[in-house]
Amino acid sequence: MLNPQALSFSPLASETVPRYAGIATFMRLPHYTIAQAPQADIGLYGIPWDGGTTNRAGARHGPRQIRDASALMRKVHPVLKLSPFKLANCADFGDAPVNPLQIEPTLDMIEQFVSEMVEQNIMPLGAGGDHLVSLPVLRALAKKHGPLGMVHFDAHTDTWDRYFGDCKYTHGTPFRRAIEEGILDPKRIVQIGIRGGLYSESDDDWGLEQGIRVMRMEEFTELGVNKALQIARDVVGNQATYISFDVDCLDPVFAPGTGTPEIGGLTTVEAQQMVRGLRGLNLIGADLVEVSPPFDPSGATALVGATLMWEMLCLLAEKVDQQKR
Repeated sequence: MLNPQALSFSPLASETVPRYAGIATFMRLPHYTIAQAPQADIGLYGIPWDGGTTNRAGARHGPRQIRDASALMRKVHPVLKLSPFKLANCADFGDAPVNPLQIEPTLDMIEQFVSEMVEQNIMPLGAGGDHLVSLPVLRALAKKHGPLGMVHFDAHTDTWDRYFGDCKYTHGTPFRRAIEEGILDPKRIVQIGIRGGLYSESDDDWGLEQGIRVMRMEEFTELGVNKALQIARDVVGNQATYISFDVDCLDPVFAPGTGTPEIGGLTTVEAQQMVRGLRGLNLIGADLVEVSPPFDPSGATALVGATLMWEMLCLLAEKVDQQKR
């Protein structure tokens, strides 16, 4: 067992250790188990699983490539004027256990893994994996924080019901299940960037009937970043809020390596502005999902994913710092 008093939570310095050297971890942070580092404030972790994917699989490889791309992240945010590593103890807790052949046992394993962090008051920042992996994370967080609000960036609402007969757990259903289970408050959910074709005219009706604020891409374009942000902040208010960012929210010009690309999405600049604009919310965790390296040999999508995780890490670290004061 490591001596808790001797643990370091600093990333490797690229000035002395080249970015391409060493073992790949998120943001070049030290790798610990949750038991080794209960005094961590934020736990970065991977969920290498895409068993909920209905078409183009590959997101199971996302966490590994995002880790590699995240070596390009530095220590200080030039716009927010903060260093997350000075505000909070951050560590890479490795990957949640998964079973690539079974859905429900995997959901249970992910929930247990994240619950161990939540029980230690460690904020989870995850990298998927397909979007179904958000469901067990929300289950774990809701045990402590009650029904959650959520800022959801995506091309799809992920509130559909069942696929291929009676399959209720897919990457298109996590937030319907979460609302049905009472772990998400639908009136405190805002979905941004929604677009693409539907299977029927009524596909999105259920979520709207529950009270979800759905901001289609056409509305986002008309509103602009600042007005869209104000709506999002008004919807979630000052109660516990989760950020879930599906990389297919972005136009595939910027993020081609994803399972369900839809043209006409956000730019990377707009995505950064939107995430930064959530500063100060009562955040309790976040995830970045649906990076699928097999569809993007250049690695550009993983870099987008790593950079947006860095943006979210800065917000979580600032929240941790505020809570300590």
